[in-house]
Amino acid sequence: MHRIRFLKRHCFALTLALGLILPSLKADAQTAPNFGPNVFVYNPSMSMATIQSNLNYLFNLQSDVNASQFDANRYCILFQPGTYNVTINMGYYMQVLGLGQSPNDVAINGELQSYNFGGQSTENFWMSAENLAVAPTNNSTMTWSVSQGTWLRRMHVAGSLNLSDGTYASGGFMADSLVDSTVSSISQQQWISRNDIWGNWSGSVWNMVFVGVSNPPAGTWPGIPYTVITNTPLVREKPYLYVDSNTNYFVRVPGLETNSLGTTWEYGPPPGVSVPIGQCYLAHAATDNAASINAALNAGMNLILTPGIYHLTNSILVTQPDTIVMGLGYPTLIPTNRHPSMVISDVDGVKVSGIVFDAGTTASPSLLEVGAATSSVDHSADPICLYDICSRVGGQFVGTTTNCVTINANNVIGDNLWLWRADHGAGSTPYWTGNPSQSGLVVNGNYVTMYGLFVEHHQKYQTVWNGNWGRVYFYQSELPYDPPSQSAWSEAAGVNGYASYKVANTVTSHQAYGLGVYAVFINSDNISCFNAIETPTNQQVNVHDMMDVFITGNTSGSGTSQINHIINGMGSTVGPSFGTAYANELWLDPVFSASPGLDLTGTNIDVSFPSESWHSYQLQYKSSVTDSGWVNLDGPVGGNDTLQTITVPVSASNEFYRIQAK
Repeated sequence: MHRIRFLKRHCFALTLALGLILPSLKADAQTAPNFGPNVFVYNPSMSMATIQSNLNYLFNLQSDVNASQFDANRYCILFQPGTYNVTINMGYYMQVLGLGQSPNDVAINGELQSYNFGGQSTENFWMSAENLAVAPTNNSTMTWSVSQGTWLRRMHVAGSLNLSDGTYASGGFMADSLVDSTVSSISQQQWISRNDIWGNWSGSVWNMVFVGVSNPPAGTWPGIPYTVITNTPLVREKPYLYVDSNTNYFVRVPGLETNSLGTTWEYGPPPGVSVPIGQCYLAHAATDNAASINAALNAGMNLILTPGIYHLTNSILVTQPDTIVMGLGYPTLIPTNRHPSMVISDVDGVKVSGIVFDAGTTASPSLLEVGAATSSVDHSADPICLYDICSRVGGQFVGTTTNCVTINANNVIGDNLWLWRADHGAGSTPYWTGNPSQSGLVVNGNYVTMYGLFVEHHQKYQTVWNGNWGRVYFYQSELPYDPPSQSAWSEAAGVNGYASYKVANTVTSHQAYGLGVYAVFINSDNISCFNAIETPTNQQVNVHDMMDVFITGNTSGSGTSQINHIINGMGSTVGPSFGTAYANELWLDPVFSASPGLDLTGTNIDVSFPSESWHSYQLQYKSSVTDSGWVNLDGPVGGNDTLQTITVPVSASNEFYRIQAK
C-alpha cells in the first residue's frame, strides 16, 4: 500500500551492536530442542519480570521504522503452557507462538499488541502471533494495527479486537481464531478473515472478505464492501508446534476439511497427526546450506528453519510426499546463483509455512517453484499447502527475479501470501531498474485455491493465472509506483499498462471473490492502466465483488493518470485525483451438458455443470419448448466449486432441461 516514507538507508551498525548482547538474555526451557540463539522459550515458573524485560528488549530492538524494518534480525518467542502476566509489544520480524494443544493452554493476561511505527501502520510488516489466549487489560481490547506479511492464527481474544490504532493500516489475515466480543476494523483498509468466530464485526473501508466465518457482518456489496462466503470449500489449517505434559515437542498437522465453518479447536485438538520433533531437521543459518538441508530432506526428515538469513548456492529440494517445512521467526532464503530458493516436487501433501523468499542480485526464474512442470498428477486427496509466504524483490537487499512464486502443480492451497516488489528500501532508487521483477504469482496448475493473496508493484501483470478451476478469496494489489513512461508500461499497442489480475484467454473456468486494485503513480503524472482485471469472457470465468482505487499521482491530480476500467473495458474510470470505483460481478449462468446416452441401468441421464460455492443450482425441465413455464426437478443443489452431476430418471416423453443459478 501507499507509504508516505521512502527509506534510503538502515542503521546496520546499531542493530549488530545490540545483537551482540542479545544471546545473553535468552531464556531457556528445561527440554527445548536446539532452536538456536534467536528462539526464546519461556515457561510459567520463570520470573515474569525477567520475561518482561526480555520482551521489552526485543521490542526496542525491532521497532524502529528506519533501522529495524530491513535489518538482519529474526526472532521467535515460544510460550510453554501456563499463565503469563506480561505485555508483548510486536516489532519487525517477531513471531510469538503458544505451545499448547489448544490456544487456551497459554494464557497472556496483559497485552499482545501492534501499534503504528512513526505515524501510520502501513509499514507494520512481518509480525505474527499464533496459538495463544489473550485477556487484554487495556479496556479489554487487543490492538493489532498491521499491514501485509502479518497474521493471527489459532488465537482466542477474551475481549475485543481492533485492527487499527486509528492510523491507516493496509491489510491483514486472521484464521481459525475466536474473539469473544467485537472486531473493529476502524481505518483498516482491507482484511480477510477465514474460519473465525466473534461476537460481532464493526466497520469497513475498501474490501473486507469473510470465508467460513461464524456470524459474519450483514451488508451488500458495494454499498458495504463485504464479501461473505458461507463455508470454506477446502482447507487444511497450518501445522503448529506444541508440547505434551512431559514437555516433549511435536508438530501437529491438522486434517483436510471441506465446507468448514468456524474454528477447528473449540472442542479439542483438530483431527490430524502429530509428528515428533525428532523427525524434523532443525536448520540454522550460521551453519546450514542447501547441501546439508537437502541431505536431511532426502533422508526423509521434515524441516524447521530457525530464525536467520540463509544464502543458498543451490535450491532447497522438497521431494518427499507429506514433508513439513516450517519457518520460525521469519527465516529468509536468498538465492545466489540464478536458481529458485525452493523447489517443491510434484508430490502429495507438502506443507510449507512462515518463510520470507528474498530475491538475489542475479535473476532467478522464480523464488519458490511448486512442481517443476505442469502435469496431470492429481493431489486432490492430499493437496500441497503454502501458508504465510512472504516474497520480496528489494527492500532489505537489491534483488531481481522473473517471478516470485510459480505454481505448476495441481491441487495447491495458498493461505496468506504477500508477494512484494519493494516500493521503498534497498533498490527502490533508481526507480524501475532497481529491482526488476515481472510478476508476483504465476499459476499454471489446475485446481489452485488462494485465501488471502497480496501482490504488489511488479512490472508487468501482478498475477497471471493460466490453470483451470482456480479460486481466489480476497485479492489486494497495488500497481507499480514507478513506470518511467507509458510506452515502457503497456501490455500491447493502444492498451495502457498491465492489468493487475490476469486470467489467460485459454482458461475456461475460474472464480475470484473480493478483489481490490490500487494505483499510486508517483513517478509520472501521465501513466494510466486500461484494466485493473482482465479475464476471458465465458460462462465459467466468474469474478465477484471488484473495486479499484486511484490513490495519488506525482502531483495529486494535475496530470492525466488513471485506471480506466475495473474489468474487461467495463467499470468507471478513477483518477487523476483520488477516487474509488466498484463493480458487482462478471458472471453468467453455467453451461451444462447431458450425457449422450443412458447410464448402466438404462433408466437415468446424467446432467453435469460447473458450480460455485457462492450459488445454488436448480435443474428444471419442460415437456415442450412451447410450455409457459419450467418445472423443478427435485430441490436446489448447493455449489461446491467443482463439476457436479445430477442424475435424473428418463421420461417416456420429451424433456428439455436447463440449469438455473441463484
